[in-house]
Amino acid sequence: MAIDVLSDVLSTVRLKSAVFFDVTCFGPWVTSVPEGRTIASSVLPGVQHLIPYHAVTAGGGWGGVVGEELVRLEAGDIIVFPHGHPHVLSSAPGMHTPINLSIYVRPPDDQLPVPLTLGEGQETTRLVCGYLGCDAHPFNPLLESLPSCLIIRDRGGWLTRFVDLALNESRQKRAGGQSVLSKVSELMFVEVLRRHLEGLGAEQRGWLAGLRDPHTGRALSLLHEKPKHPWTLDELAHEVGLSRSVLAERFTHLVGQPPIQYLSQWRMQIAAGMLSKGAKVVETAFEVGYDSEAAFSRAFKRLVGVSPATWRDRKLVTEAPLPQ
Repeated sequence: MAIDVLSDVLSTVRLKSAVFFDVTCFGPWVTSVPEGRTIASSVLPGVQHLIPYHAVTAGGGWGGVVGEELVRLEAGDIIVFPHGHPHVLSSAPGMHTPINLSIYVRPPDDQLPVPLTLGEGQETTRLVCGYLGCDAHPFNPLLESLPSCLIIRDRGGWLTRFVDLALNESRQKRAGGQSVLSKVSELMFVEVLRRHLEGLGAEQRGWLAGLRDPHTGRALSLLHEKPKHPWTLDELAHEVGLSRSVLAERFTHLVGQPPIQYLSQWRMQIAAGMLSKGAKVVETAFEVGYDSEAAFSRAFKRLVGVSPATWRDRKLVTEAPLPQ
Protein backbone atom coordinates (compact mmCIF):
# COMPACT_ATOMS: atom_id res chain seq x y z
CA MET A 1 0.00 0.00 0.00
CA ALA A 2 1.40 3.41 -1.00
CA ILE A 3 2.31 5.73 1.83
CA ASP A 4 0.20 8.86 2.42
CA VAL A 5 2.90 11.43 1.70
CA LEU A 6 0.99 14.42 3.05
CA SER A 7 0.33 12.63 6.34
CA ASP A 8 3.97 11.59 6.53
CA VAL A 9 5.15 15.18 6.09
CA LEU A 10 2.68 16.57 8.63
CA SER A 11 3.78 13.95 11.15
CA THR A 12 7.49 14.45 10.54
CA VAL A 13 7.34 18.23 10.78
CA ARG A 14 5.43 17.73 14.05
CA LEU A 15 2.24 19.64 13.36
CA LYS A 16 0.49 20.66 16.55
CA SER A 17 -2.14 23.17 17.46
CA ALA A 18 -3.49 25.58 20.04
CA VAL A 19 -6.78 27.46 19.79
CA PHE A 20 -6.50 30.79 21.51
CA PHE A 21 -9.21 33.33 20.87
CA ASP A 22 -12.99 33.38 20.68
CA VAL A 23 -13.47 36.91 19.34
CA THR A 24 -16.60 39.05 19.40
CA CYS A 25 -16.33 42.08 17.12
CA PHE A 26 -18.35 45.29 17.53
CA GLY A 27 -18.27 47.49 14.44
CA PRO A 28 -16.19 49.25 13.41
CA TRP A 29 -13.38 46.87 14.40
CA VAL A 30 -9.82 46.05 13.39
CA THR A 31 -6.97 43.91 14.69
CA SER A 32 -3.36 43.67 13.53
CA VAL A 33 -1.64 40.32 14.00
CA PRO A 34 2.18 40.31 14.29
CA GLU A 35 4.62 38.09 12.43
CA GLY A 36 4.39 34.54 13.72
CA ARG A 37 7.95 34.26 14.93
CA THR A 38 7.53 37.24 17.28
CA ILE A 39 4.81 35.48 19.29
CA ALA A 40 5.68 31.80 18.77
CA SER A 41 7.34 31.36 22.15
CA SER A 42 4.24 32.71 23.90
CA VAL A 43 1.60 30.95 21.81
CA LEU A 44 3.23 27.53 21.38
CA PRO A 45 6.51 27.31 23.32
CA GLY A 46 9.15 25.22 21.58
CA VAL A 47 7.77 25.40 18.02
CA GLN A 48 9.90 26.65 15.14
CA HIS A 49 7.12 28.06 12.98
CA LEU A 50 3.65 29.46 13.66
CA ILE A 51 0.69 29.31 11.25
CA PRO A 52 -2.21 31.60 12.22
CA TYR A 53 -5.75 30.93 11.02
CA HIS A 54 -9.07 32.68 11.52
CA ALA A 55 -12.54 31.23 11.02
CA VAL A 56 -15.51 33.56 10.61
CA THR A 57 -18.45 32.04 12.47
CA ALA A 58 -20.88 34.97 12.12
CA GLY A 59 -21.00 38.25 10.23
CA GLY A 60 -18.08 39.18 8.01
CA GLY A 61 -15.13 41.44 7.41
CA TRP A 62 -11.90 41.77 5.49
CA GLY A 63 -8.52 40.10 5.90
CA GLY A 64 -5.11 39.69 4.31
CA VAL A 65 -1.35 40.05 4.58
CA VAL A 66 -0.11 43.54 5.40
CA GLY A 67 0.82 45.28 2.16
CA GLU A 68 -1.32 43.01 -0.01
CA GLU A 69 -4.89 43.41 -1.21
CA LEU A 70 -7.48 42.42 1.41
CA VAL A 71 -10.24 39.93 0.64
CA ARG A 72 -13.85 39.87 1.77
CA LEU A 73 -14.67 37.23 4.39
CA GLU A 74 -18.12 35.91 5.29
CA ALA A 75 -19.46 33.45 7.86
CA GLY A 76 -18.10 30.01 7.00
CA ASP A 77 -14.83 31.32 5.53
CA ILE A 78 -11.45 30.30 6.91
CA ILE A 79 -8.31 32.31 6.20
CA VAL A 80 -4.87 30.80 6.87
CA PHE A 81 -1.44 32.44 6.78
CA PRO A 82 1.01 29.54 6.20
CA HIS A 83 4.16 31.66 6.42
CA GLY A 84 3.07 33.58 9.49
CA HIS A 85 3.20 36.97 7.76
CA PRO A 86 1.86 40.01 9.65
CA HIS A 87 -1.78 40.45 8.69
CA VAL A 88 -4.89 42.44 9.43
CA LEU A 89 -8.56 41.64 10.00
CA SER A 90 -11.11 44.44 9.96
CA SER A 91 -14.69 45.43 9.35
CA ALA A 92 -13.65 47.50 6.30
CA PRO A 93 -10.55 47.83 4.08
CA GLY A 94 -7.95 50.45 4.92
CA MET A 95 -8.25 50.27 8.71
CA HIS A 96 -5.14 50.09 10.90
CA THR A 97 -4.31 49.67 14.57
CA PRO A 98 -1.09 49.14 16.54
CA ILE A 99 -0.12 45.56 17.33
CA ASN A 100 -0.89 44.55 20.90
CA LEU A 101 1.61 41.87 21.91
CA SER A 102 0.25 41.63 25.45
CA ILE A 103 -2.74 39.52 24.38
CA TYR A 104 -0.56 36.68 23.09
CA VAL A 105 -0.06 35.06 26.47
CA ARG A 106 -1.60 31.84 27.74
CA PRO A 107 -4.07 32.47 30.58
CA PRO A 108 -2.90 31.58 34.10
CA ASP A 109 -5.38 28.70 34.34
CA ASP A 110 -4.38 27.51 30.85
CA GLN A 111 -8.06 27.48 29.88
CA LEU A 112 -8.55 28.07 26.16
CA PRO A 113 -9.81 29.76 24.10
CA VAL A 114 -9.41 33.25 25.49
CA PRO A 115 -12.49 35.48 25.04
CA LEU A 116 -11.65 38.74 23.30
CA THR A 117 -13.68 41.75 22.15
CA LEU A 118 -12.89 44.24 19.41
CA GLY A 119 -14.58 47.58 18.79
CA GLU A 120 -17.35 49.34 20.71
CA GLY A 121 -20.40 49.52 18.42
CA GLN A 122 -22.98 46.83 17.77
CA GLU A 123 -21.96 43.20 17.48
CA THR A 124 -21.30 42.33 13.84
CA THR A 125 -18.82 39.47 13.62
CA ARG A 126 -17.58 36.41 15.51
CA LEU A 127 -14.16 34.88 14.92
CA VAL A 128 -12.28 31.84 16.13
CA CYS A 129 -8.56 32.56 15.89
CA GLY A 130 -6.04 29.78 16.30
CA TYR A 131 -2.45 28.83 15.70
CA LEU A 132 -0.71 25.75 14.37
CA GLY A 133 2.93 25.05 15.05
CA CYS A 134 5.37 22.95 13.03
CA ASP A 135 9.03 22.53 12.17
CA ALA A 136 10.26 24.70 9.32
CA HIS A 137 13.86 23.47 9.40
CA PRO A 138 15.82 21.77 8.15
CA PHE A 139 13.27 20.91 5.43
CA ASN A 140 9.53 21.41 5.20
CA PRO A 141 8.46 20.92 1.57
CA LEU A 142 4.81 21.67 2.39
CA LEU A 143 5.43 25.19 3.69
CA GLU A 144 7.57 26.04 0.68
CA SER A 145 4.70 25.15 -1.66
CA LEU A 146 1.98 27.22 0.04
CA PRO A 147 1.02 30.82 -0.80
CA SER A 148 1.14 33.66 1.70
CA CYS A 149 -2.62 33.39 2.28
CA LEU A 150 -5.12 30.53 1.90
CA ILE A 151 -8.86 31.16 1.88
CA ILE A 152 -11.40 28.35 2.05
CA ARG A 153 -15.07 29.14 1.46
CA ASP A 154 -17.08 26.59 3.42
CA ARG A 155 -20.40 28.27 4.07
CA GLY A 156 -22.60 25.61 5.64
CA GLY A 157 -20.11 22.81 4.90
CA TRP A 158 -18.64 20.21 7.21
CA LEU A 159 -15.41 22.18 7.65
CA THR A 160 -17.48 24.82 9.41
CA ARG A 161 -18.76 22.14 11.76
CA PHE A 162 -15.19 21.58 12.93
CA VAL A 163 -15.20 25.16 14.17
CA ASP A 164 -18.59 24.70 15.84
CA LEU A 165 -17.28 21.59 17.57
CA ALA A 166 -14.24 23.50 18.83
CA LEU A 167 -16.44 26.29 20.20
CA ASN A 168 -18.82 23.89 21.93
CA GLU A 169 -15.94 21.94 23.42
CA SER A 170 -14.30 25.08 24.76
CA ARG A 171 -17.48 26.38 26.35
CA GLN A 172 -18.34 23.12 28.11
CA LYS A 173 -14.97 22.98 29.91
CA ARG A 174 -14.98 19.16 29.93
CA ALA A 175 -11.98 17.02 30.86
CA GLY A 176 -9.71 16.51 27.87
CA GLY A 177 -11.10 19.59 26.16
CA GLN A 178 -7.74 21.01 25.16
CA SER A 179 -6.76 17.75 23.46
CA VAL A 180 -10.01 17.81 21.51
CA LEU A 181 -9.45 21.44 20.50
CA SER A 182 -5.94 20.65 19.32
CA LYS A 183 -7.00 17.66 17.23
CA VAL A 184 -9.96 19.49 15.72
CA SER A 185 -7.67 22.33 14.63
CA GLU A 186 -5.20 19.91 13.06
CA LEU A 187 -7.99 18.12 11.21
CA MET A 188 -9.32 21.43 9.98
CA PHE A 189 -5.88 22.37 8.65
CA VAL A 190 -5.57 19.05 6.81
CA GLU A 191 -8.93 19.67 5.16
CA VAL A 192 -7.83 23.18 4.18
CA LEU A 193 -4.76 21.64 2.51
CA ARG A 194 -6.95 19.13 0.69
CA ARG A 195 -9.21 21.86 -0.64
CA HIS A 196 -6.18 23.87 -1.76
CA LEU A 197 -4.67 20.83 -3.47
CA GLU A 198 -7.90 20.09 -5.31
CA GLY A 199 -8.06 23.66 -6.55
CA LEU A 200 -4.54 23.86 -8.01
CA GLY A 201 -4.40 24.71 -11.70
CA ALA A 202 -2.60 22.48 -14.19
CA GLU A 203 0.05 25.17 -14.70
CA GLN A 204 0.99 25.48 -11.03
CA ARG A 205 4.20 24.12 -9.59
CA GLY A 206 5.43 23.22 -6.12
CA TRP A 207 5.50 20.23 -3.82
CA LEU A 208 1.71 19.90 -3.67
CA ALA A 209 1.49 20.08 -7.46
CA GLY A 210 4.09 17.31 -7.62
CA LEU A 211 2.08 15.28 -5.15
CA ARG A 212 -0.97 15.51 -7.40
CA ASP A 213 0.89 14.45 -10.55
CA PRO A 214 0.60 10.65 -11.05
CA HIS A 215 4.27 9.98 -11.82
CA THR A 216 5.91 12.55 -9.55
CA GLY A 217 3.44 11.67 -6.80
CA ARG A 218 4.39 8.01 -7.14
CA ALA A 219 8.08 8.92 -6.90
CA LEU A 220 7.43 10.99 -3.77
CA SER A 221 5.49 8.12 -2.27
CA LEU A 222 8.39 5.71 -2.84
CA LEU A 223 10.95 8.10 -1.38
CA HIS A 224 8.83 8.65 1.72
CA GLU A 225 7.98 4.97 2.08
CA LYS A 226 11.65 3.91 2.05
CA PRO A 227 13.79 6.95 2.89
CA LYS A 228 16.78 4.87 4.01
CA HIS A 229 16.83 2.85 0.79
CA PRO A 230 19.86 3.68 -1.44
CA TRP A 231 17.72 5.04 -4.23
CA THR A 232 19.23 5.86 -7.61
CA LEU A 233 17.49 7.83 -10.31
CA ASP A 234 17.51 4.77 -12.57
CA GLU A 235 15.79 2.58 -9.97
CA LEU A 236 13.25 5.23 -9.08
CA ALA A 237 12.43 5.85 -12.75
CA HIS A 238 11.94 2.12 -13.30
CA GLU A 239 9.53 1.91 -10.35
CA VAL A 240 7.57 4.92 -11.59
CA GLY A 241 7.44 3.73 -15.19
CA LEU A 242 9.28 6.60 -16.83
CA SER A 243 12.68 7.00 -18.38
CA ARG A 244 15.47 8.40 -16.22
CA SER A 245 15.57 11.71 -18.07
CA VAL A 246 11.78 12.20 -18.17
CA LEU A 247 11.39 11.55 -14.44
CA ALA A 248 14.24 13.92 -13.59
CA GLU A 249 12.77 16.65 -15.78
CA ARG A 250 9.18 16.16 -14.59
CA PHE A 251 10.10 15.95 -10.89
CA THR A 252 12.38 18.99 -11.04
CA HIS A 253 9.83 21.00 -13.01
CA LEU A 254 7.08 20.41 -10.42
CA VAL A 255 8.88 20.01 -7.11
CA GLY A 256 11.73 22.41 -7.81
CA GLN A 257 14.65 20.04 -7.33
CA PRO A 258 15.81 16.61 -8.57
CA PRO A 259 14.51 13.48 -6.80
CA ILE A 260 17.75 12.44 -5.12
CA GLN A 261 18.39 15.97 -3.85
CA TYR A 262 14.85 15.98 -2.44
CA LEU A 263 15.54 12.65 -0.74
CA SER A 264 18.72 13.98 0.84
CA GLN A 265 16.88 16.93 2.35
CA TRP A 266 13.97 14.80 3.53
CA ARG A 267 16.40 12.43 5.25
CA MET A 268 17.80 15.38 7.17
CA GLN A 269 14.30 16.37 8.32
CA ILE A 270 13.73 12.83 9.63
CA ALA A 271 17.15 12.94 11.28
CA ALA A 272 16.44 16.30 12.91
CA GLY A 273 13.28 14.88 14.45
CA MET A 274 15.11 11.86 15.84
CA LEU A 275 17.91 13.99 17.25
CA SER A 276 15.39 16.34 18.86
CA LYS A 277 14.17 13.36 20.87
CA GLY A 278 17.69 12.52 22.03
CA ALA A 279 18.70 9.83 19.52
CA LYS A 280 22.39 9.03 19.14
CA VAL A 281 24.08 10.37 16.03
CA VAL A 282 25.25 6.95 14.82
CA GLU A 283 21.76 5.49 15.30
CA THR A 284 20.22 8.38 13.41
CA ALA A 285 22.72 8.06 10.56
CA PHE A 286 21.78 4.42 10.02
CA GLU A 287 18.04 5.12 10.15
CA VAL A 288 18.24 7.67 7.33
CA GLY A 289 20.39 5.57 5.02
CA TYR A 290 23.99 6.43 5.87
CA ASP A 291 26.59 3.71 6.45
CA SER A 292 29.01 6.17 8.01
CA GLU A 293 28.43 8.50 10.94
CA ALA A 294 31.05 10.85 9.50
CA ALA A 295 29.33 11.05 6.11
CA PHE A 296 25.98 11.72 7.76
CA SER A 297 27.45 14.41 10.01
CA ARG A 298 28.99 16.18 7.01
CA ALA A 299 25.69 16.06 5.09
CA PHE A 300 23.70 17.26 8.09
CA LYS A 301 26.02 20.17 8.82
CA ARG A 302 26.09 21.16 5.15
CA LEU A 303 22.28 21.55 5.12
CA VAL A 304 21.52 22.62 8.68
CA GLY A 305 24.63 24.64 9.50
CA VAL A 306 25.50 22.82 12.73
CA SER A 307 26.60 19.30 13.60
CA PRO A 308 23.99 16.66 14.50
CA ALA A 309 25.19 16.59 18.11
CA THR A 310 24.90 20.37 18.43
CA TRP A 311 21.39 20.31 16.93
CA ARG A 312 20.35 17.59 19.39
CA ASP A 313 21.76 19.36 22.42
CA ARG A 314 20.10 22.66 21.52
CA LYS A 315 16.74 21.01 20.90
CA LEU A 316 16.82 19.07 24.15
CA VAL A 317 17.25 22.38 25.98
CA THR A 318 14.67 24.47 24.06
CA GLU A 319 12.01 21.77 24.00
CA ALA A 320 12.41 20.58 27.58
CA PRO A 321 9.09 20.64 29.53
CA LEU A 322 8.58 23.73 31.62
CA PRO A 323 8.74 23.17 35.40
CA GLN A 324 5.33 22.74 37.02
